[in-house]
Amino acid sequence: MRFIDLIDKKKHGGEHTKEEINFIINSLMSGMAEDYQVSAWLMAVYFKGMTLQETAYLTEEIIKSGEIIDLSPICPNGEHVMDKHSTGGVGDKITLILIPLLASLGVPIAKLSGRGLGHTGGTIDKLESIPGFNANLEIEELIEKVKNVGLAIGAQTKRLTPADGRLYALRDVTATVDSIPLIASSVVSKKIASGADYVILDVKYGSGAFLKTAEEASELAKWMVDIAEKLGKKFHALITSMEQPLGRAVGNAIEVIESVEFLKGNMTADIKELTYEMASLALTSLGKAQNKDEAYAKIDEAINSGKALEFFRDLIKSQGGNPQVVDNYRFFAQPNYAFQIKAPQNGFIWNIDAYKTAYACKILGAGRERKHDQIDYSAGIYLNKICGEQIAEGEVIATLYANDADKIETAQKYLIEAFSFSYEQRDRGSLIYKII
Repeated sequence: MRFIDLIDKKKHGGEHTKEEINFIINSLMSGMAEDYQVSAWLMAVYFKGMTLQETAYLTEEIIKSGEIIDLSPICPNGEHVMDKHSTGGVGDKITLILIPLLASLGVPIAKLSGRGLGHTGGTIDKLESIPGFNANLEIEELIEKVKNVGLAIGAQTKRLTPADGRLYALRDVTATVDSIPLIASSVVSKKIASGADYVILDVKYGSGAFLKTAEEASELAKWMVDIAEKLGKKFHALITSMEQPLGRAVGNAIEVIESVEFLKGNMTADIKELTYEMASLALTSLGKAQNKDEAYAKIDEAINSGKALEFFRDLIKSQGGNPQVVDNYRFFAQPNYAFQIKAPQNGFIWNIDAYKTAYACKILGAGRERKHDQIDYSAGIYLNKICGEQIAEGEVIATLYANDADKIETAQKYLIEAFSFSYEQRDRGSLIYKII
């Protein structure tokens, strides 16, 4: 078997066998295939696509290229261990809320998350804004913490799916990142290698997402759910709108604070909708609730009793962080400067563009251009007013936080452009387009 023949086969729209996919990944990992050959194959895949079966073979080989975590010690009685993945959005702090909430309701959670590369940080960056929080857990530590506390969140390790890392590096420089089969195999391989046997995917579309339409997001979601099924795993996917930021906070520490406030019962309607829907889906799928109504009642009780908040506090303590941040937000790093944007008219907030908000946040220092850039945990944006809320001329609609006054001056231009206003009130409607 020769790599050049497999490039040619895919170039003409041929379907690879399991053995051929195995050869491609082994050649990639061993160095037998040159980068330019793998790049040529990726370009052929981009234009000719892959079948679902091919993509399942590819996903399986990527999984086998590294370590596969065995989470069975967490649940010796055969219970499911759950994970959750979002394709990324603006102000998306659902993971920070959902994980302690579900753990408080008896669902063990072992989650590996990434650091952000873009407008704001990833889940790990947000958690690392908590003084002392350690996300760099060995797999054995992760398992032990879940056994003792019920949940743990660690940074992704290079021991898992190394083939995906190599493929992505080549996709990134060959403009083949936005291939549905390649995206699907990348996400599903990491989730399965992480050991969970039940995963909820939040696949986002719109201004603040890399997929711009609900149809594109639905296609990707279906691929991921179907691939997981072929590999013997249960995935659910929610297709959700990211036309506007989620909640009021965009940044890192500021999103942790909003997550804590949610667990204290102070919640915006958009975050509540997504959190309750994902949590109820998990509870009914895993046999923790008979139906949606029962699930919602359990979720309400976990929040109203303070039990979910205690699990978040336990997560922080377990991973070396300062649990006092839950009660006193001054323990987070504080920004030097704040700048308020005021409403230019009476009326209502009609829209807040997610992309422009995210770009303003990145300018403030909350995101990174390159993998090794430092994030300013205290930088961020608080949306004092969100879609559908009434405003009066001169009222504060947003506050920017940064440690560099010049950055605020630049960022405010983009944030002002993100807002649009109306004399009529708008109902934002449901953020959930479909569940697969």
